[in-house]
Amino acid sequence: MRRRKAKKIAILPDPKFNDVQVTKFVNNLMLDGKKSIAFKIFYDAIDLVDAKVEETTGLDTWKKALENVTPSVEVRSRRVGGATFQIPTPVRDSRKQSLAMKWLIGYARKRNEKTMSQKLASEIIAASKEEGAAFKKKEDTLRMAEANKAFSHFRF
Repeated sequence: MRRRKAKKIAILPDPKFNDVQVTKFVNNLMLDGKKSIAFKIFYDAIDLVDAKVEETTGLDTWKKALENVTPSVEVRSRRVGGATFQIPTPVRDSRKQSLAMKWLIGYARKRNEKTMSQKLASEIIAASKEEGAAFKKKEDTLRMAEANKAFSHFRF
């Protein structure tokens, strides 16, 4: 057990959109501490989304994509009497956001476009339309929780 709760580090908003959520996303996107490159990738992706989607701005499309990918429940493994059960549990707000960002970035990296900004833009557009690999991951997580609903009484 921990002695005390870990302090939350205050995250500064990003320079272009003045949004803390964008900075959190870029921090997840960043590799090897190269934050300026991560910001450039993100801003290029948002510009590409802006060019491809007519109805809304790039940032609004990105927020809608994140909202569509955000899970509400997940399954956690718990050993009860020698057997391991997958127990559906609700997800904390901070973890919801974190999972959504990680899934969006992870599945964007696995796409087949040429540059990372193109990959990210495609995944954002797909997620905002409720399709794509990141949205499928959310649906699978929800389906898994639904299938194991019978074991929810093991939750503490």
